[in-house]
Amino acid sequence: MRLYMTLRRTEPVPVAAAKAGFSTATAYRIEGDPRPPSDRAVPRGRRRPDPLAVIWESEVVPLLQAAPGLRPIAVFDEMRRRHPELGAGIRRTLERRIRAWRAVHGPEQEVIFRQVHQPGRLGLSDFTDMRELAVTIAGVPLEHRLYHFRLPYSGFEHAHVVLGGESYVALAGGLQNALWALGGAPLEHRSDSLSAAFRNLGHDAQEDLTRRYDALCAHYGMQPSRNNPGIAHENGAIESAHGHLKAAIADALLLRGSRDFPELAAYRAFVDEVVGRHNARIAPRIALEREALQDLPARRTTDHEEAVVTVTSSSGFTLRKVFYSVPSRLIGHRLRVRLFDDRLEVFLGGTPQFTLPRGRSHPDGRHGHVVDYRHVIHALRRKPMALLGLVYRDSLFPRAAYARAFAAMRAVLPDRMACRLAVELLALAHERACEAELAGLIEADLDAGRLPDMAAIRARFVPDAAALPAVTIRHPDLSAYEGLATSSAGDAA
Repeated sequence: MRLYMTLRRTEPVPVAAAKAGFSTATAYRIEGDPRPPSDRAVPRGRRRPDPLAVIWESEVVPLLQAAPGLRPIAVFDEMRRRHPELGAGIRRTLERRIRAWRAVHGPEQEVIFRQVHQPGRLGLSDFTDMRELAVTIAGVPLEHRLYHFRLPYSGFEHAHVVLGGESYVALAGGLQNALWALGGAPLEHRSDSLSAAFRNLGHDAQEDLTRRYDALCAHYGMQPSRNNPGIAHENGAIESAHGHLKAAIADALLLRGSRDFPELAAYRAFVDEVVGRHNARIAPRIALEREALQDLPARRTTDHEEAVVTVTSSSGFTLRKVFYSVPSRLIGHRLRVRLFDDRLEVFLGGTPQFTLPRGRSHPDGRHGHVVDYRHVIHALRRKPMALLGLVYRDSLFPRAAYARAFAAMRAVLPDRMACRLAVELLALAHERACEAELAGLIEADLDAGRLPDMAAIRARFVPDAAALPAVTIRHPDLSAYEGLATSSAGDAA
């Protein structure tokens, strides 16, 4: 058409049409209306009646104005309830119409301001739930979180498996591990509002926790800061990294072929390896940021809580709604306990005694129990019937085989005999240091449909006389003493 209009300046209609490549009729139609076809096109109207014409202005818009956060699906359900004659096919139409209306008349939305990160300035900490990965330790599901530390400039990451909830102890331990692994400290440390750590704490306890957190940051020369409660994107440089880290661990679990680990230490080493591979890929940027970090202090600071407990006549103490057994020789003594995320270190005065795994109370409020049968087996042998109604009986058995044997014995034997035999099994496991091997024999007997034979078991674990060392005692010659007596008498003379 542009070529025709150019030729038309000097040529008649038929000649210009022929040179432009279309018919004379088309040329005369263009002469009648020289506008381009795009300008002559009439906007397409609706091909069917608007299904929302009756309800949009009168009902939908007032709902959106009264409740700006209302979801489109809720509006759809409400309109269907009010007008049963409306079909389910209007849902997408309604959603598009609401989206278009909110773009023009809706409220202002939250704005994310991207930040420029400088090397060595900021480090971030947060916790993320890992239950969805379904990791197990020796077949037992592991409910845990990860403490996650990250430098937003270089992308350096550190992760630490946390067995309990979000607490100051977990934060202090994980943060210090991260800083010492990094080899320096940033100028500022940002965490979330620590609301989970403050939960169920009184005002004085919250103030004490705040002072301890500030002192921890001051020890490493970091300025503490927190994002506002409920505003997760203020910690976005680590919140978004949670998903990447969990996806990397999930992929590594799939490549490993199993989600079960023999012990917690093996799983922690597995997580460290995944994080280490990530840090190795960005080693040049981490090296660049390390040059801008502050030097670490000469030593770590406190990353635990302390408590003083008294050992009761039950040969144990209760701390944080968990009963812990201890050797009975400590009954009546006051012990100083250091609480870490995964363990308790017990001191008598200033002397360390032993380390206990940390327990947790049940979600329904019931007390938890951390019991070592070796602490009470000597007393239980004198009172075997105490096993029948023992509060922490389920926690007393070190392996499932012992609990299974006790249940099988109670099913066919009198309670007194069942308790005595179960206690004898535990005593034998303790005295002969054969807990695992004995559990295997018990499992074999129970799988065969018979109760454990105590006589055969005792014979199996009796010490082998041939394996004992031969000790020869040589008696001294008594005449040597007479010589000494004679010599002493001569010297006196």
